[in-house]
Amino acid sequence: MKKFFFWVIGIIFLMLIALSFGLILIGKNQLHDSDIPQRKSLFMSEQPQKVLAFFPHPDDEVAVSGTLMNLLENGNEVYLVTLTKGEAGNSNAEHTKSELAELRTLEMERSAELIGVTQLNLLNYPDSGLENIGLDSLKEIALDWIEKINPDILVSYDSKVGLYGHPDHRLSGLALEQVFLEKRGKENFSPVKLFQITLSPKQIEVALQLSSGFQRNYPRDREEGLPKPDFSVYTQPYFDRVLAVMKSHETQQDVLKDLMPYHDKIPSWIYSRIFDREYFHEVK
Repeated sequence: MKKFFFWVIGIIFLMLIALSFGLILIGKNQLHDSDIPQRKSLFMSEQPQKVLAFFPHPDDEVAVSGTLMNLLENGNEVYLVTLTKGEAGNSNAEHTKSELAELRTLEMERSAELIGVTQLNLLNYPDSGLENIGLDSLKEIALDWIEKINPDILVSYDSKVGLYGHPDHRLSGLALEQVFLEKRGKENFSPVKLFQITLSPKQIEVALQLSSGFQRNYPRDREEGLPKPDFSVYTQPYFDRVLAVMKSHETQQDVLKDLMPYHDKIPSWIYSRIFDREYFHEVK
């Protein structure tokens, strides 16, 4: 009888394992395009590099946090510039702008600690007000930080959409892109590569079904949408820390749930093997 019992338990266990791997394969097929190459890191270099990640808001780094962790683990330096304190991200009106700025400052500091960034530079430009600053001024700000840090590599949002249509995202990405293209190869301009966060075509289609932010803001004309990825970076080993980074932004959980839908309803070991990469476009 005991042998029969253990035999049944073993069969059930194997069936659950098979079902789990089936879910992983289905999830991967829904989110990832097989023709997009996958890398183990953002770039390959025998010498440690300085990386400048340039974003408008606290929590923007979440979308690239696995890649940043990978870079740091491989001996590179990562400098994070966040242009605003995120005071306009008050989705439930619980706080004043000044209160929210203080809270999001603490959240950003915690996130930077979890990632392990070399240096966090949290600035105080107006959240959702970068359009008022103007593109030329944003380019001057970007160039000033490049000259201060002297990075080899730049990371930002794309210049077409800003991932899902936020004007601050698009403008900060556009400013950095224009500086890079205008200054690349000139004396005293250190960056040699610019990588922009993007999504696979399949991820975009899923996001348009599940994400309210994408549904509101993403261009209906796909030709005006995100740049097609040149490659993805494998980030599954960092998944638990990425989740911790996301959760550190406590005031923004309603917004961030669009980034990893249902992550709290599916076992981590399954979910991490579906959401196991971050996509990039290289500006050339």
